[in-house]
Amino acid sequence: MSRIGKQPVPVPKGVTVTINDQTVTVKGSKGELSRELPSEIAFVQEGEEILVTRRNDSRNAKQRHGLVRTLIANMVEGVSKGYEKKLEIQGVGYRASLQGQKLVMALGYSHPVEFDPPAGIQFAVEKNTSVTITGIDKEVVGNTAATIRAARPPEPYKGKGVRYLGEQVRRKAGKAGK
Repeated sequence: MSRIGKQPVPVPKGVTVTINDQTVTVKGSKGELSRELPSEIAFVQEGEEILVTRRNDSRNAKQRHGLVRTLIANMVEGVSKGYEKKLEIQGVGYRASLQGQKLVMALGYSHPVEFDPPAGIQFAVEKNTSVTITGIDKEVVGNTAATIRAARPPEPYKGKGVRYLGEQVRRKAGKAGK
């Protein structure tokens, strides 16, 4: 039995969970999320928690048991609290700004790098060097942060580029010289 999959998902006050066949819809104060889940997994709402079980003991069902429980838990947490990722920009002349909803960054290229936010995602910029990405879907927030970081990942010699807040970049020594 999956250690993660057998734990019940607590549903906080103000969050409504609707289960329709294999579709789970979660509504909360921040918004609404819906997801189609695999047919090998069954879920039942009992009071203030959701129980996730396997319909059979096939290899596929065992692999997805913990995953489905975590997806449902992430949906519940997203609509109640939300998610955020923080990025920091380091480098001379590297900066970020907002133009309406669009994130515009100068990253040492000959052109500005622009990012339109996906549905349900908001950008915030503080001090031109830190970007905050917020939303209710953990997967979309993480993918958006990774896409922005990929525009100019931190390089190992001077550490210039876009990195997650608190990310440690392994530095290399430059040329030894004489």
